[in-house]
Amino acid sequence: MDFALAPRTPSRTAPTEAAPEPWAPPRLRLVCLDIDDTLIDCTAAIRRSLHILTGRGDLWPLWDLITEEHVALVVAGELDYATMHQRRTDCFLAEIGISADAEQVSSFERRRRELLDHSWQLFGDVLDCLEWLRAAGLMLAAVTNASGGHQRKKIADLGLAPFFDHVAIAGELGVAKPDPVMFHTVCLGLDCAPAQAVHVGDKLDTDAIGARDAGLGAVWLDRDSIGERVPEGVHRVAGLAELPELLVSEYATIGVPAQRVSGTPAFTVRNGVL
Repeated sequence: MDFALAPRTPSRTAPTEAAPEPWAPPRLRLVCLDIDDTLIDCTAAIRRSLHILTGRGDLWPLWDLITEEHVALVVAGELDYATMHQRRTDCFLAEIGISADAEQVSSFERRRRELLDHSWQLFGDVLDCLEWLRAAGLMLAAVTNASGGHQRKKIADLGLAPFFDHVAIAGELGVAKPDPVMFHTVCLGLDCAPAQAVHVGDKLDTDAIGARDAGLGAVWLDRDSIGERVPEGVHRVAGLAELPELLVSEYATIGVPAQRVSGTPAFTVRNGVL
């Protein structure tokens, strides 16, 4: 019996794997900014008001501590903002040895707010930074844990309102930073993915870590250079003048600002050169 050799079949080779896409920085569309002690020098204004009302210049640390404790109750849903303001002032007066009834507490709080209305000032680096961000084609949002009416008034009185595409205020939303819902609500309102947004604020935990954990880029504004270690996933700047350079180095679509046109994408940095 004769055997014929079978025709040779082409050898099988493993399919060629597609080359991985080269890494590219994320596309940035939205910058969120805290208000108090980020854009507005809130601490200085409150220091002045307390000094005028009490004749003492050493009470800011106590006021700040009591405020933090009471704001935590608001965030936890145990107090509304109006009740918090009254109780905070009552607690503060008691701590400095002033016995006051409800009307006296209300009077102190009203007078404090009147003084503050004439004391708010922007930090010197704010307007240049906001103008740069707008010129770079970015959306801007104000994201603040304050109550509603007086915060909107501050934003308007200081000329900040025209810069913002969106304003998110905890007292109006019923949720506050660092809850991810606060950040995600802003992104949803501007049709922006969290990964395409950055939040900038002066509170390491509330602003920076909260934003990072919500999936946003996180920038801690450390104006006082307190030297605390910066956690992974958080950038630190000492002032808003440093923010444009940081955004240019970290994101693909920030470059030389041009006049903003609605619907026009931000400029692209090519090979790291502006």
